[in-house]
Amino acid sequence: MLDLNLPIDTVEVKDLSVEDFKKKYFKPQIPVILKGLAFEQPAGDKWQLDWFKETMGDVTVDLYDNRKKHHEYSTTTKPDVQMSFSEYIDIIKKDENTPLRMFLFNLYKHNKDLKKDFANPKYITGLMKGMGFMFFGGKDTDVRLHYDIDNSNVILTQFGGKKRVVLFAPEYSDLLYRMPFNTHSNIDVFNASHEEYPALKYVKGYDMILEHGDAIFMPSGYWHYNTYLSGGMGVSYRMMPSDLPGLFKGIMNVGPMMALDKMLNSLVGGPWIRYKARLMDRRMEKAVKKYSKNDTNSGNPVKSSTPKREAIRA
Repeated sequence: MLDLNLPIDTVEVKDLSVEDFKKKYFKPQIPVILKGLAFEQPAGDKWQLDWFKETMGDVTVDLYDNRKKHHEYSTTTKPDVQMSFSEYIDIIKKDENTPLRMFLFNLYKHNKDLKKDFANPKYITGLMKGMGFMFFGGKDTDVRLHYDIDNSNVILTQFGGKKRVVLFAPEYSDLLYRMPFNTHSNIDVFNASHEEYPALKYVKGYDMILEHGDAIFMPSGYWHYNTYLSGGMGVSYRMMPSDLPGLFKGIMNVGPMMALDKMLNSLVGGPWIRYKARLMDRRMEKAVKKYSKNDTNSGNPVKSSTPKREAIRA
């Protein structure tokens, strides 16, 4: 099993100024739970699933099905099914698992007044300020292990229900069996064994529960695995990477790497997927050799003694 016992700060937003957030968390790239962030704006008391059903139930939404195998091999960009928002909310309100999830959906486009309820959080600055996206899921719906393809810094706020979030530092990318030319891994975070995935014994992560109104700051490149413990939604606002290598990595991910992977998946199929699997294993084995020489008993992510590899490059 993965070691998910790293401590994470939990801070009441009323006690954390923008300046202190930047100094303590953004600049050193340290994750933090921001308690009550949503309640600084009207959305904290207003946004529940029934409210969205009543006000926006007729909107057609794009949904993604976790059962579809093609999502395992490439970055997801096209929805698997569409239905009315009202129908989908009825599904995720049930006390049962659903494989259907909604992500990176711009509900603000359909209802501009939503911006008045939950505008850009005070901690978000820069060129991406004001770009908010929504994510919905039902009980036990999970979101595979990944880091955001644009390599951005993210503040994810939870509404209506609880969500379990597991985080890993970007230094662990190759040990997490990252799929080459992509930004995700297919390991089952809670059930992966060291026998099947030996590199995982060198990985340390954070494990937390977000309640309605809470937010998590995920620094650039941080891996996350999310599980909806009950039907609910999250809203993300983003900031660009704080350094040029991180920015370049995000541009490469969104542009040529994703395009190349999708083209070869389509044209070549199985041989391309098998090549990526072999490349993933070689990277993992190389990373294990380096990490095994380091002290893995500390409470901090293990740092390689050599410059960190760019995860997007094959």
